Amino acid sequence: MVVNMSDGRGLYIALISLHGLIRGKEPELGRDADTGGQVLYVLDLARALAEHPDVSRVELMTRQILSTNVDYQYGEPLEQIAARAWIRRLPFGPHRYLYKEHLWPYLPQFVDSALVHFREIGRVPDVIHSHYADAGDAGIRLSRLITAPLVHTGHSLGRVKQQRLLEKGLTQEVIEERYHMSRRIEGEERVLKRANLIIASTQQEVDEQYGMYPGIVRKKMTVIPPGVDLGRFRPPRKGEKFKVASVIDRFLEEPKKPMILAVQRPDERKNLETLIRAYGESESLRELANLVLLIGTRDDIDTVSKSQRKVLQQMLRLIDRYDLYGSVAYPKQHSSEDIAEIYRLAASRRGVFVNPALTEPFGLTLIEAAASGLPIVATNDGGPQEIVRICSNGVLIDPLDADALSRNLFESITDRTEWSRRSRAGIRGADRNFSWNGHVAQYLKRIKPLQRKRRKTTTVPRAQMALADRLLVCDIDNTLIGDREALAEFLSWLDGHRHRVAFGVATGRVLERTLSVLEEWNIPRPDVLITGVGSEIHYGGQILVRDLNWRRTIDYRWDTLSLRECLANVPGIRLQPARDQRDFKLSYFVDRFAWPGTREVRKRIKEYGLSASVIFSHHEFLDLLPIRASKGRAIQYLARRWGFEMDEVMVAGDSGNDADMLRSGALGVVVKNHSSELRYLRGRDRICFTEWPYAHGILEGIDRHGFLPEDQPNLE
Repeated sequence: MVVNMSDGRGLYIALISLHGLIRGKEPELGRDADTGGQVLYVLDLARALAEHPDVSRVELMTRQILSTNVDYQYGEPLEQIAARAWIRRLPFGPHRYLYKEHLWPYLPQFVDSALVHFREIGRVPDVIHSHYADAGDAGIRLSRLITAPLVHTGHSLGRVKQQRLLEKGLTQEVIEERYHMSRRIEGEERVLKRANLIIASTQQEVDEQYGMYPGIVRKKMTVIPPGVDLGRFRPPRKGEKFKVASVIDRFLEEPKKPMILAVQRPDERKNLETLIRAYGESESLRELANLVLLIGTRDDIDTVSKSQRKVLQQMLRLIDRYDLYGSVAYPKQHSSEDIAEIYRLAASRRGVFVNPALTEPFGLTLIEAAASGLPIVATNDGGPQEIVRICSNGVLIDPLDADALSRNLFESITDRTEWSRRSRAGIRGADRNFSWNGHVAQYLKRIKPLQRKRRKTTTVPRAQMALADRLLVCDIDNTLIGDREALAEFLSWLDGHRHRVAFGVATGRVLERTLSVLEEWNIPRPDVLITGVGSEIHYGGQILVRDLNWRRTIDYRWDTLSLRECLANVPGIRLQPARDQRDFKLSYFVDRFAWPGTREVRKRIKEYGLSASVIFSHHEFLDLLPIRASKGRAIQYLARRWGFEMDEVMVAGDSGNDADMLRSGALGVVVKNHSSELRYLRGRDRICFTEWPYAHGILEGIDRHGFLPEDQPNLE
């Protein structure tokens, strides 16, 4: 039963971030490569969107993780994070935690779980917003299925990361093995092509980073800088006491020195090695300031991932090599609330914030530091370029030049007049340019035209498949059509129940011939079309969308050329014209008095070591399909994908190629004018033979099965 959890007013926005380690309270930032600033970005975006009066519901959709290796909260299906915002955790893939590079094979499962979820809440999103390439791939599939516009934010791009890693000396082979980079880049190229809107954080990101992707459509791109929670990130107050100071100061011999603060994940791209070398090799810098490294959170280095362990072990080796004990703090644990206080502590000691990353699409930590009154020294790449230009609160450096880094850190601390100017400028710049209210206003301004375009171009919303109570699928020839008066009565009934019933057709015809006959009989385009005897599924609307997941499902042990060779000399059959052949359907005309029969055809296929389903219908047509394809399997697939129970699905047919569909477990209707091929189904459970032919028989079947909830079955 579909339960509508929305009042129906305002936009429903679905944010997709799939890795799963997202929670509203105390997010585990820096736990691994997937838990950096992007986690805060999507949480803050969800909350900020939910506060806007034009938005009624925001869901941050991610993966449900059921494992003792992570906090139990990551297994909770639902977590409310604001008055109209929730984290929705959907099951897909194994129960254990996986890095996002390993989620790609399970993305179709996420899509199926999302479709079922939409039915449960009684609403589909007005906008889908994907984050990172994996979510973008899933977003493409969802947006096509429910006709929702797709917004995408890349955060970090594969081509950029690959270039920087090559510059650091990694080989293409190592990069591919470690990061599955080719699959990621291919996914990014698909989503950049298909997305309706791409949100970047800076113009440099558009020009230089997205510019590395050929064929990108610039008019789809917009720059909307992220916001910062100005309630949490603020400058220190005079005389303010810092509880977190004890966590930092226990490492330091002279804790009152200025702090050089770095907040980052243990990721090679963050370039921690160069920072420690710059500090360790500068005696003047070591005498002047302490180095404070918040490099994610950890319980035991041996339990983190191999790539993280490498970065952390290198950090410890460098600290030991330069004998930095007493000058460097590197606590194992900190909370998100600790971070805000540590920024203020560093500002109160007149320190600086440093970000030496090889690439930085934006850098939320830079805005947090600016809002806290902490000047910055940052990589001359991406977001830092825009932030320093707007806020005038720091300097940019070549991330691979350790000497320049140490020199700029030293000058940023020792020039007290410039330090004060940068501190004030950062506070002012963050307040004026990086608020979430401003971000949301620009965001909604850009997506509203997409909504207007959606309403104009979608004549039959595919959302019907996600929201209807029931699914009714009919064969066309001699079932749905054949009697115009009966068809008119059926279409009138359907029109009166469109809010509850999703309508589909299942036919042996190919798609083009299906559309032609529907138009000839003035039948509105169905919500779903099963064509080619179940070998293809398309979803209706002004623009048809093929179900590519069904194509992948049935593409198993299918060899068209070998099957044609196998049957080349079988008497009594001849190939149908090319227009009636499909990628996964091989069709013949049959002389029923000359051919050897279905049993002999199946035997011949088996002797050749081939596989195919053999379907004989109307005493004159022979269709070969992959063994996973048929009308019946298509019905079961649709029910599973869209969340229908089989007793919420009804099918109607008249001939042999409908038999598999009628036996699928759905409620079956055999109209009176059926062929003799279906006689053997009489008396079967859940299948009724009607007293009326054609579409009148469909209406009779609806009544006798009690297909709608208020009806009672009458199968006598």
